[in-house]
This record gives sequence, structure tokens and C-alpha cells, in this order.
Amino acid sequence: MTKIFAYAIRKDEEPFLNEWKEAHKDIDVDYTDKLLTPETAKLAKGSDGVVVYQQLDYTADTLQALADAGVTKMSLRNVGVDNIDMDKAKELGFEITNVPVYSPDAIAEHAAIQAARILRQDKRMDEKMAKRDLRWAPTIGREVRDQVVGVVGTGHIGQVFMKIMEGFGAKVIAYDIFKNPELEKKGYYVDSLDDLYKQADVISLHVPDVPANVHMINDKSIAEMKDGVVIVNCSRGPLVDTDAVIRGLDSGKIFGFVMDTYEGEVGVFNEDWEGKEFPDKRLADLIDRPNVLVTPHTAFYTTHAVRNMVVKAFDNNLKLINGEKPDSPVALDKNKF
Repeated sequence: MTKIFAYAIRKDEEPFLNEWKEAHKDIDVDYTDKLLTPETAKLAKGSDGVVVYQQLDYTADTLQALADAGVTKMSLRNVGVDNIDMDKAKELGFEITNVPVYSPDAIAEHAAIQAARILRQDKRMDEKMAKRDLRWAPTIGREVRDQVVGVVGTGHIGQVFMKIMEGFGAKVIAYDIFKNPELEKKGYYVDSLDDLYKQADVISLHVPDVPANVHMINDKSIAEMKDGVVIVNCSRGPLVDTDAVIRGLDSGKIFGFVMDTYEGEVGVFNEDWEGKEFPDKRLADLIDRPNVLVTPHTAFYTTHAVRNMVVKAFDNNLKLINGEKPDSPVALDKNKF
């Protein structure tokens, strides 16, 4: 019987895993809540493929241990593949899939909601309300429709975000090195990132974490932006030089910051720190600021998205096992986009 082993299955994923099992009674499915590591790779021994999701790197040692267990067909339940040692995967003959589109709306909605909350100074007003301070001033908001919204990256998520912002009545401009022909016809694109930085009141990032994009938000780019800019990062933590953003917040150049991803998030996000010493003073400072909204990489986290991540990953893995073409194969050439 064909067997698939899954790693790091959360309680919220179990109903969708069981749904898939029920629809595929001829497949033996087993799983653990543990991450895939060189030590846990042996749990997959005897399986034909594995389904995985984790923030830890898929190191050469991890991939070797999985191959030693007889498994080289690996399906990610997420988009990002930048944490895979692609050279080692290629050497060992791995076949890898991901789920590049599980719910663009989930992430785009979160980015839009948080951006609107920053503009209306909701966090400051919530803090006032908690203290029973019901005075209006000086907590005055800005309307979304009065903003120029700059979207960096016009893939699935970026396009949904653009529609939401236009629904508010905002003027939307965009930049992408890979232009969408339909968006280009409609005149959304500016010629350069510098142009977008200079024009936009709100800047939302929707691009991958590749070397060219690391710290694209930095002291220099922030200096080019309009005074009172709002920066939104619901994409990848390394896109933002966090210290540069803090300097921008301190100077007043940046009106507000939305942060769902953080360049130091591994080992900090998705953990309960209540009653414990918090390990990251910089992150604690950001969380405490009245004009910063931090969420722990949860923009994707909806029932719709989680179901798609589980079901599509298992569908992909079964196709790999059966020698069929999966829906979303991952190129093993590094940084190929």
C-alpha cells in the first residue's frame, strides 16, 4: 500500500488531513507533530513520500537523513522554498512541490485591514479606550481613499491587495520586474522602485525573499519615501531592515508599520512567551509601539487557506509517488523565479 508520512501537523490541520484520508482510503497516511530534522527523518522510513511544513532550514543533513530513510519525494504545505538546500536536494534526486497559491485573499485581506487600522490610528485609540479616555484628539485618522498605495510585487497576493485598496477608493500604483500585461495596459506600473517610494503614502510588499530583495526597505529607500509613509510587510521578514524602520519610526518619517513577518522570527513566533523572559528586545519594542501592528506570521492563517495547504500538498505528493506531473513542482535550480 502507498504510504505518505506528514511532519509538523498542527491540531488545526488534522480535520483537513482526515478529510483527505477519508477520500483516499487506499493510501496509508501517518503523521507527527514534530518538525523534520535529521533525527526525525527516520519516522518516514517505509513511506513513499513526505508532506512537510516548517520554518527551520531543510539542511543538507536533513535531506540526507530523509534520503537514507528511502524518501526523496517531498511536498511542502507552504509557498517558500528559500530554506531548502537546493544543491543537496538536486544531488540526492529529490522531487519537491509546494503550494504557491493557497489563499491570496487571506494575506491580502490581512495586509489591507492592518494598513487601514494604522491609518485610522486604531491601536492608539484602543489604548485610550482601555484607560476610559474617550477624547478624540489628537488621535485623528487618515482615510484610505486619500492615499496613494504603492504595491511592490503584482503576483496573486499583490493583485488581490490592489483590488481591495481600490475598493476603498485609493489610487494604486505598482512596481514589478515581471510586469503583468493586463495591469500594464491599465497603467498601474511606475518605472522604478524609486518612483514608487516617492509617490506612495502606503507601501505594501508582496515579493519573494531572494538576494536582490533582502533589505529592500533600508535607510536609503526610506529617505526617498514621503513623510508620514506607512510600510506594510506581510511577505518575508528579510525584505525589511528592521533597524532602519525603527530609525524611521523614531524620526517620524514613518507614520506606521505593519509587520506580519520578521527577519528574526524563527524560534520566536508561534511560541507562548507569557510569564517568560522575552528573547528579542527589538521585537518587544516594536510590539509596544502605538503605531506598529505586529502579528506573528498569521496573515495566511485562515480555515480556507489551511485546508488548501493540506489538501494540495497531499494531492501533489500522491502525484509524485504515482509518477504523474504535480500541480506545482519546484525548480531545484537556486533562486530560479
